[in-house]
Amino acid sequence: MPSSPGAPRTHRQPLVIALAALCALVLVPVVVDRVVAARVESGTAEAFQEAMGTATRPEVHVRGIPVLTQVASGTLRHVDISAQDIPADEATRPLPVTELDLKLYDLRKSDDGSEARARSAEATARLSYTDVSNALGLVEVSQGDRPGRIRARIAMPFGDGITVTVKVSAVSGNRIAFEDFRVTNGVLPNAGQVLLDKLFEQPIQLRNIPDGLRLRSVTTTTNGLTARFSGTSVTFRPDDAAAAQG
Repeated sequence: MPSSPGAPRTHRQPLVIALAALCALVLVPVVVDRVVAARVESGTAEAFQEAMGTATRPEVHVRGIPVLTQVASGTLRHVDISAQDIPADEATRPLPVTELDLKLYDLRKSDDGSEARARSAEATARLSYTDVSNALGLVEVSQGDRPGRIRARIAMPFGDGITVTVKVSAVSGNRIAFEDFRVTNGVLPNAGQVLLDKLFEQPIQLRNIPDGLRLRSVTTTTNGLTARFSGTSVTFRPDDAAAAQG
């Protein structure tokens, strides 16, 4: 007896069910992993915001798939953090960080959750010329005529002021040094020489960088200074920051 027209549907039904089950087996772990990644990124952003005192939460991306196995092991292999407007607390001449991009490797929380530590890290900080100007007490700072130099227009207690170029460099203690100033416009009397020597003699320390990062270089750009860091055992302590703010 020939098969009825509805018979092929009966044969196809198990195949459809099997394909649906296979898709579920593939998609469910991916969805779960993405949910876990989102929670980890949110928690990391909150901890970073508390530790660094930023007004807004940074962008956080946990790299590598699956994230679930990284969480289970207690170590995140690679985390990227991008933050803005990091204040410079407890500094004599505060120099805020306009933008900070961090690459953290093997990030792990302490057993009591009081801190997070990365085995190693790299960072790039951008410092606006406006903030550099305010930190130095100058009228206006901009990019200099040569790489590694800034131009500063300085109001003097006598005359119309002068313009100088100054070499910037990284020195120990996460400090930016300002050396070898040269007058490019205006006349500098002896009193002005003394004033500028005093103005530039003390490097500015960056106090808003995670513990363990060391300043390696400072370069000049059109919009500001770019400071590059690297280090090991880079640590964030949200509890300490919260206590300091309280």
